[in-house]
Amino acid sequence: MTINSIIGAGIFGLPSKILPSSGVYSVAAFFACAAVVLIFILCFAEVSSRFDKTGGPYIYTLASFGRFPAFLLGWLLLLSRIFTYATLINLVPTYLSFFSPQLSEPYVRVAIMLAITTGIFYVNHIGVKNLAAVSNFFTVSKLLPLAVFIIVGLFYLQPSLFTVKHTPTLDEFSNSVLLLVFAFGGFETVLITSGEIKNPAKTLPFALLTATAVVAFFYILIQVVSMGTLPTLASSSKPLADAAVGFMGNGGGLLITIGAVVSILGTLMVIILGGSRMPFALSEEKQFPALFSYVHPTYKTPTSSILAVSVVAFAVAVSWTFISALTISAIIRVTYYLVGCASLIQLRRVMKDQTGFYKVPYGNIIAAVGILLSLWLLSTAKTSELRNALIFLLAGAFIYLLQLYFIKRK
Repeated sequence: MTINSIIGAGIFGLPSKILPSSGVYSVAAFFACAAVVLIFILCFAEVSSRFDKTGGPYIYTLASFGRFPAFLLGWLLLLSRIFTYATLINLVPTYLSFFSPQLSEPYVRVAIMLAITTGIFYVNHIGVKNLAAVSNFFTVSKLLPLAVFIIVGLFYLQPSLFTVKHTPTLDEFSNSVLLLVFAFGGFETVLITSGEIKNPAKTLPFALLTATAVVAFFYILIQVVSMGTLPTLASSSKPLADAAVGFMGNGGGLLITIGAVVSILGTLMVIILGGSRMPFALSEEKQFPALFSYVHPTYKTPTSSILAVSVVAFAVAVSWTFISALTISAIIRVTYYLVGCASLIQLRRVMKDQTGFYKVPYGNIIAAVGILLSLWLLSTAKTSELRNALIFLLAGAFIYLLQLYFIKRK
């Protein structure tokens, strides 16, 4: 499920997005991003193993820094899930138009998105065990076409395409790494469901570390094949599909198109899983209305929360044909990665007597490096993007104060 939550639509478009700024060094950017994300993963592996309660980063922040910072982080997590869902589901009709242009017509797009959201709601509603089985199917289904793309593409590499034509500046390279955080991110979605996972102290660290290794292996080789087989990579809007057509013909383009749709559907399913647990966790801590903490008596899932997040995500998806949420999602993710690293240091201080969790060697040093890396990545974002993130934070602070007001009145 962790692999499924990380590999979404990003890798099907990012190979061409980072090439103009990083050139041949884009492969190095993937390595750098994998190393940076590994630092974050190690911190979250320890912190997540301390808790068996639903909420993920929200719960870690609550235990480390108190209610107000935790609410803001939970609010950002919820927004990032909704915006990312709206962005990705709009891509499904776009990819399906490969089979028929009519599938991208406005009313058909809405019908497709409604059908997908309804199906994802139902799968999430009937229980995590059933969801895990469906997620396994999607994970295998998305990895197979990517594996074929890599294995076949390696035989068609053109060495001349790896000639260094542009040496990126530090700012250009750093911005490429920030964009790649979007492709490597998503693991925190599964952490939110800790309360529904058997033995999270052992399961989550293993899942995080193994999934990161698998994803990094695939991503780096995908970038190598894309660069080495597609001379027009920098200008391609569908880099993997165009590269596959080049060395496998139309059948290759069809394979990658199907793989992209399956990949997006799998990620959308896990996004609703994690997103729906945020209102539930906030409600459990009396920071959201009690309605969101309702648990279905048979399926043991937060039905009200799943329904609310599904409806809002669908409404946002219909309202915006395409939401350019790539960088803002990356900024939000880096923000709670920073808080996760800080939580490791704080929890070692306030929960020093706890035993039975996964303790990372030199954890405080790794967490300090993670905080510095987070600040470095945030410094590469544009002022307008940071401003938008601040607006989201202020909106969350207003909702928090409003909730406090109504609680005091009651």
